[in-house]
Amino acid sequence: MIPLRLGRETARRTWSKTLRRPVQLTFSLVQPLFWMLIFGFLFHRFSLGPAYAGLSYLDFLLPGVAAMTVLFGASQAGIELVRDLQTGFAQRMSGATSHPGWMLGGKVAADVSRLLLQALAVALLGMLLGARLRPSALGLVVAILALAAFGVAYGCLSCWIALRTRAQESMAVFVHVVNMPLLFTSTALVPTRQMPDWLAAVARWNPLTRVADALREAVLFGRAPNAALLLPLIVLAALCFATARHAMARAAED
Repeated sequence: MIPLRLGRETARRTWSKTLRRPVQLTFSLVQPLFWMLIFGFLFHRFSLGPAYAGLSYLDFLLPGVAAMTVLFGASQAGIELVRDLQTGFAQRMSGATSHPGWMLGGKVAADVSRLLLQALAVALLGMLLGARLRPSALGLVVAILALAAFGVAYGCLSCWIALRTRAQESMAVFVHVVNMPLLFTSTALVPTRQMPDWLAAVARWNPLTRVADALREAVLFGRAPNAALLLPLIVLAALCFATARHAMARAAED
């Protein structure tokens, strides 16, 4: 089928461009390593509360850093798209097919699969630093699906911004202005019991909190997260994908 081949070739091209630029892959592992080294040992005496009794701060931090890896990586999904728009490649490809959604799907699939592998590499690095994991097979399935849905949603949001603005500067603003508030209003770094009441209320609605907590359930407590958490993440991913697909179809008309 032509649409399926289009998606596959777009995914292959995205992976090829990533492998030709190993600096991005290296930085995506070095940055989480710094987070774990600095925060993990700086706050090793941090009280996590009874819900995390017997766990070190590094244990608690590792799933949050894995979720952060997907957050920061997905937020840059639109950067390559900006380059393709500036050279006219994206417009030509979109105009040459009646299936722009498959192009977007292929790109996002390649980006999310890479980010999941990076999250796995972060988990292995954390274990080398001393984090103790007690994974559950079923829990990991649910948590990985949640992580993938979050990556799709945020990656599509990044692509939508790229398609609408077509400027590198807007992507830099998105990465720095949106990522940090999303990070610091989540439970990626601290549990809700250590937050002010108003911040804890915000954190409960943060999708990054849902992903980080699902990972903790799966790898720290050896149990499956509530599968109901997948629904809002899947709905968010579908909405963001539909929005980015519409913007890609519009790009073919310009």
